[in-house]
Amino acid sequence: MKLSDFRNLDFNNIGGWAQGVKLTFCTLLFGLIVLAGWWFMISDQQDDLKQRQGQEIGLRKEFSDKQAKVVNLEALKQQLDEMRDMLRQLLRQLPSKTEMPELLVDISQTALSAGLQTQLFQPGPESIKEGFYAEKPIQLRMMGTYHQFGAFISGVAALPRVVILTMHNVSLRPVAGGQLSLEGTVKTYRYVEEDEGGSGPKKPANKGGK
Repeated sequence: MKLSDFRNLDFNNIGGWAQGVKLTFCTLLFGLIVLAGWWFMISDQQDDLKQRQGQEIGLRKEFSDKQAKVVNLEALKQQLDEMRDMLRQLLRQLPSKTEMPELLVDISQTALSAGLQTQLFQPGPESIKEGFYAEKPIQLRMMGTYHQFGAFISGVAALPRVVILTMHNVSLRPVAGGQLSLEGTVKTYRYVEEDEGGSGPKKPANKGGK
């Protein structure tokens, strides 16, 4: 087969081509067919394969995460039981509904004992939150020195029941005579008993103290 055999090919007389030319042409045609098939079929299948390989990696990771959770299930249950015990212990220290009026008096008396001038101490209606605790807002307006406010906070912390006070829209500004004026709303909290519709664990009986 010579190069001249390819120069003057008559496509109207393919049967008259030399044997080597025919074989070369068939090989090229076969190659083009294979390339076209790969482009239109195998290429899409490769994309699908890559996508499924990505899904396989995600599923393997999900399986590993779930397997790790199953292995640690007993430890997680033990931690949950410990957290419930801690919650019960904390509930012993929170004021109950019957203790709330006395607690408000204790807070007010603590402010007086610290030397603060209480111009306003007005408890508002309480609201139940999350089904197991209630918050009670108290509007305050007090005046005193920095040390007197510090003594008030220390006195509240020393009360026989745990008292949680959170401040909302409270302003503290200096006034004449080197004193400070505190004005705003604080909130205190109590546990909601089961007979009130509380959803938390039953509060153990108080045996005195914290």
